[in-house]
Amino acid sequence: MSRTTPPRPVDVEALFPGLAEFRRTATRLHPHPGDPKAQDSSVAGPVLWPADEPWPVCTAVHPKGTGHLLADVRLARRIYAASEGRKKTEEELALLGTLQHRLHDPGIADADPVPMLAVAQLWARDVPDLTGPEGYDLLQVFWCPFEAHGPDESVDVVLKWRRGRDVGAVLAEQPEPLVVGSPECVPQPCELHPEQVVEHEYVGLLPEDLWEAVTTWEEELLEEDEEDEEADFPTEYSSDLSLAPGWKVGGFATWHLTDPRPVDCTVCGTPMPPLLTAHFVEWDPASESWAPLEDRRPDPYRHVITPTGVHLGRGYLRVHTCPTDAFHPHRLSFQ
Repeated sequence: MSRTTPPRPVDVEALFPGLAEFRRTATRLHPHPGDPKAQDSSVAGPVLWPADEPWPVCTAVHPKGTGHLLADVRLARRIYAASEGRKKTEEELALLGTLQHRLHDPGIADADPVPMLAVAQLWARDVPDLTGPEGYDLLQVFWCPFEAHGPDESVDVVLKWRRGRDVGAVLAEQPEPLVVGSPECVPQPCELHPEQVVEHEYVGLLPEDLWEAVTTWEEELLEEDEEDEEADFPTEYSSDLSLAPGWKVGGFATWHLTDPRPVDCTVCGTPMPPLLTAHFVEWDPASESWAPLEDRRPDPYRHVITPTGVHLGRGYLRVHTCPTDAFHPHRLSFQ
């Protein structure tokens, strides 16, 4: 099923014509739990990995035997999925109580390599905002499922660009780690329903005159809503008119929890826009205007709002790549 983002509550460029210079497209991925195949674009599905190529591994030094069993994470999700809309049985609750964070693999050392998780496979044919090296039409994303890497204390991400036609014999069994740091580091296999939308620059990075005009307009709307006792969330630039929530490719970055900071290429200094955003929700009450028409219901289940099960940092992980050369080292940012 395709997913359709409703029209924005107002035409923001009609209100503020200057915003036309600060527009960019993004492709909302609209992940939904499913059974993707190796030939598909997906989150956490099987990937087209050549049989004769080493699988990505994490060699960073951090605890790798303590956490949750990957099998337990998947078992818990099956229980939650089966019990949506009803109370869990005593047997289900008892089984969930046995799935604990502890030392599961005492034989692995902190410096031993562990397989990374396949996080996403994206084809340019499906994702119009996927911009990579010329001639490459396939991106594969991996991360180590422990939030223990680098100054951000988060996952370590590996990107692999490919020409799909060059993939020969495919690895039959995808390597996986035995233990993961937390369930929130493990994406649920999801089929994608990509949809291109228009975004506008984060409000804090607009020129001062535009920023002031948008802020004044929002304040006036808020005053009107405060006088209306039945009013819902007021329309806001940040929540409704600029940046789409959820997993997406392209678009702009939000800096709602920190001051904006530059994300520049460490090789050539070029500003790096976000390539992939992994957001813990597809929408929330403040951004409900972005909820696809096909998913609107008074009591959306967990798998609709949080389909991937991923929650890194405070909710947002962004992977930035260099527009001059996608093979330059990528960078991460968090919100």
